[in-house]
Amino acid sequence: MEVRRIVLGPGERYELRLTGRGARGYVWTWQVTGDADVVSVAPGPVLAGGAAPGAAVELSYVVGARPPGGGRARIRFAQVRPPYPDEAPYDEFVLDVEVTPGSGGAG
Repeated sequence: MEVRRIVLGPGERYELRLTGRGARGYVWTWQVTGDADVVSVAPGPVLAGGAAPGAAVELSYVVGARPPGGGRARIRFAQVRPPYPDEAPYDEFVLDVEVTPGSGGAG
């Protein structure tokens, strides 16, 4: 499991790329802990994929820092097969996000 740390200012965004295995029934899910209200997570566009059936596809997820900022959140991505909730994740990725406080003087 990879762990990555990033720092964002209020309103900044970060694009995370993960390998998808949808043809095999796996989807990426995420859970936010810590100061969950300082970040947002949304699926981005599919970036690239193999032409062969069942080939891996590169997916993107956009993490945004919400104003006014000031906090730390941990986002745990897990690649799971929804029909099998008791099965261990195929892959996991953790993103530690620090959101710095806003300047308070937007112009």
